[in-house]
Amino acid sequence: MTNPSVKRHPVRAGKIDAVPMLDLHRQYQQIREEILRAIERVCASQHFILGAEVEALEKEVAAFTGAANAVACASGTDALWLALLAVGIQPGDAVVTTAFSFFASASAIARIGARPVFVDIDPQTFNLDPAKLAAELKAGGARVRAILPVHLYGQCADMDTIGGIAKEFNVPVIEDAAQAIGAAWKNQRAGSLGLAAAFSFYPTKNLSAYGDAGMVTTGDPELAEHMRQLRNHGSPQRYLHEELGWNCRMDAIQAAVLRVKLPYVEDWNQRRRDRAGDYDRLFEQAGLVKHGTEHPSASVPMALPYRSAHVHHVFHQYVLRVQRRDELRQFLTERKISTEIYYPIPLHLQPCFEYLGYREGDLPESELAAKQVLALPMFPELTEDEQKWVVENIAEFYA
Repeated sequence: MTNPSVKRHPVRAGKIDAVPMLDLHRQYQQIREEILRAIERVCASQHFILGAEVEALEKEVAAFTGAANAVACASGTDALWLALLAVGIQPGDAVVTTAFSFFASASAIARIGARPVFVDIDPQTFNLDPAKLAAELKAGGARVRAILPVHLYGQCADMDTIGGIAKEFNVPVIEDAAQAIGAAWKNQRAGSLGLAAAFSFYPTKNLSAYGDAGMVTTGDPELAEHMRQLRNHGSPQRYLHEELGWNCRMDAIQAAVLRVKLPYVEDWNQRRRDRAGDYDRLFEQAGLVKHGTEHPSASVPMALPYRSAHVHHVFHQYVLRVQRRDELRQFLTERKISTEIYYPIPLHLQPCFEYLGYREGDLPESELAAKQVLALPMFPELTEDEQKWVVENIAEFYA
């Protein structure tokens, strides 16, 4: 049933064979020669782990984020682990994080032997709800040793309020900025908003390696030096091990690839923002949305991504809330339009965290989001015709 108050204008597009979620081939064609020269530079040096390429990338990422220091590592998951361990999280400590994120946000906490404490999300931003965070800390603040907000989908969490809460309870904030390279809160970039921040350079990210890679940024030079030791078996010098660390070093080829891509990130992020604006406009023209709609309904079948007035959103993903999500996804799959669900099971309901004692209904906003969210194709090189084809098919489904 449609809403007669929403004026519909058909979106027409020529038929397209398939629309991918992400097409890195298009990006590669633009930078192929630079990439190959960078890889050749590493091969000629025969220095493959850490070294000059990694050190140069660390300085460049630190400058990009506005953090004083950056520590390269093997993955975004390792970046979270390094940051948590370096700030002093111990087995048995509690770390508060969101229930609606990728698994690594919580697994890195558990990997140390600490206890993830899940807090529900703001239904508009999908990020950690500051009011619920404050309530959690007031209820059990004595056992909480850190706060780990996630800048989900490329939009920063409310770092003013979260930072104020952290200061009140004297606990550090570690940003999970895995999806947020280039994002900002009130003109201050992700990576410089907490004591430390973890980035992922997984191949699907806005700044992506040709394999796994990660980075921790921090304003604290002693913390950075500690993480450099932890990533290298706890060793400040060869064959001397002052603590139990891990082997999570970045390899030089990944650093060289990332150094080629980093100067392009701001342009790529802006093009993602442009594509997001195009989607908004096309859905409005199709009469599928109304401004201010937070949750979809039978009459208004979708809600567009919300942008806080204080953020610079980099749209790692373009995520709708939709009615009949699974049916819509199957409909689009049959037309070779790729979509994804980020994330179908909230972290507090994952089987491996059953021991924490959470039950369905405990965090209702996270649970509802898991049933409604649908990510559409999003990458800088996405074409207007591809977007029109996506929107036309979604309109057909709801018609």
